[in-house]
Amino acid sequence: VQLQACGGGLVQAGGSLRLSCAASGRTFSSYGLGWFRQASGKERELVAAITWSASSTYYADSVKGRFTISRDNTKNTGYLQMNILKPEDTAVYYCALTRRLSSGSYDYWGQGTLVTVSS
Repeated sequence: VQLQACGGGLVQAGGSLRLSCAASGRTFSSYGLGWFRQASGKERELVAAITWSASSTYYADSVKGRFTISRDNTKNTGYLQMNILKPEDTAVYYCALTRRLSSGSYDYWGQGTLVTVSS
């Protein structure tokens, strides 16, 4: 499976962006989807995750109420809607797939898309 993340860019604080993660192959719907981010000089962190069926989601405390993860299995695409963006959201954002969300282990990774939030 290959993943292509896009949708990053420069936005002012308080603005919104929607990231997309397009997957090749026909197995996207079998995997849980996670969005990670890594800011300069910091460790990578899991921002949000969603099960293969979209029946369950997870959000890091720092993004709860502002970010929404979703997926469209008919389009092999996942999304991360980011609202009320803050300068501390600035990072490279990656999407990844996992066979089991609870494992914390991700099998496939996208190349990352840069989100820059100006104050």
